[in-house]
Amino acid sequence: MIQVANPFYDIVFKYLMEDERIARTILSALLKKEVVSVEQRRNEYTNSSRNDLSIFRIDFGAYVKEDDGHTHLILIELQKTWLETETLRFRQYLATHYANPENIISGDKQGHAIPMITVYLLGHKVGDIEEPILYVKRKAVDYDDKEVTVGLPNPFIDSLTHESIIVQIPRLHGRVNNRLEQVLNVFDQTRKDRNHQTITIDEEAYAGNDDMLYILRRLKEAASDRQLRHDMNVEDEYFSAIENRDTEILMRDKQLAEQKAQIAEQQAQIETAINLLLHNGVATSMIAQSLNVDITLVETIAAMGK
Repeated sequence: MIQVANPFYDIVFKYLMEDERIARTILSALLKKEVVSVEQRRNEYTNSSRNDLSIFRIDFGAYVKEDDGHTHLILIELQKTWLETETLRFRQYLATHYANPENIISGDKQGHAIPMITVYLLGHKVGDIEEPILYVKRKAVDYDDKEVTVGLPNPFIDSLTHESIIVQIPRLHGRVNNRLEQVLNVFDQTRKDRNHQTITIDEEAYAGNDDMLYILRRLKEAASDRQLRHDMNVEDEYFSAIENRDTEILMRDKQLAEQKAQIAEQQAQIETAINLLLHNGVATSMIAQSLNVDITLVETIAAMGK
């Protein structure tokens, strides 16, 4: 058993994915295709000065080999978050991708975009979906919902639609049923140690798997890197502040809801008392004085009862 740096920390994940071999290993497992080469691409959002930013994003350009042997370039937008982040922010990042002129196919006079796949590594569950890994694929159908295959793939269609891969980290729970789950096993947060910054891994479980042993060596190096450990402490402080803020907001919202419910109940009791007194023939001015309420309220309720 060895202790390695927790790759779900942004700084560790960045350190991991900066290694081209590891990026190819992880992306190949996610795509279920051989990634021949990969490089990080510049994106519009910097992940270092985050302020309230809770999403870590890396964009890749990857040459993928298909079953028939030909290779082609695709873009992979990988987004990772600890928190239940609003969908809007994911969509905003996606919009910056579509607006980026660098993502147009080189030499394409019609301006077709390079095909893209989005990958979401989520530190939270998505509703009641139990599958840890979801492949959301595009499919073209006709009016009768029959799949259209003739003429596809097509650069126009590929420019406007994309596929997604969603990974629910909390749903992994040590499952290792395929190559991808074996790779993602290092992200399984049920294996994290008390300080959350390291994960205990059984190295012997990967005997003979050079790619996975290489990943573990990289994570082991990260665990002993002083600067990376300092940056992990900074992340802990950041997310602790976010959690404290969210807790305060939840408590405040709960108190406001309770106050509103209490006011509504008191109002209903007053209206019931007014109706009862009106029914017994008590004058509106007398009701207002005895209940210590505005006479306009009494007159309004009296008018409604006529």
